[in-house]
Amino acid sequence: MKISGTTTLPVPPERAYQMMQDPEILAKAIPGCESLENIGPDEYRMKMKMALASFSGAFDGKVKITEQSPPTSFRLAVEGSGRIGFMKGDGLLKLTPIESGTEISYEGDVQIGGTIAAVGQRMIDATAKMMIKRFFEKLAA
Repeated sequence: MKISGTTTLPVPPERAYQMMQDPEILAKAIPGCESLENIGPDEYRMKMKMALASFSGAFDGKVKITEQSPPTSFRLAVEGSGRIGFMKGDGLLKLTPIESGTEISYEGDVQIGGTIAAVGQRMIDATAKMMIKRFFEKLAA
């Protein structure tokens, strides 16, 4: 499944970039994230809970930040698995200065499998968009 979109953060690109590299800020902003622990350079172990339709469960996974070009872009890879299935995503985030702060455009791919995939493509697509929106809302706060 392809994902893409844009959002705005009310901070300069340098600050937006820093925020999205900070594991404490990421842990608070990623919906359902319970912990984010550094396991290597720009790589983190993540524990999160996710609910989709009538399915919910805990996921263990990794977050990795690559292709860093401060403060204009970086690639974020997220993967996780649990009792109800697995999720793997990879996306490029581009930061552009605008008058009111920073415009962030993102585009990438998400793969979902297992029991959680049974809820259907539209439900998964809507949930992915909602989680991305919540992530950026928490980041802006």
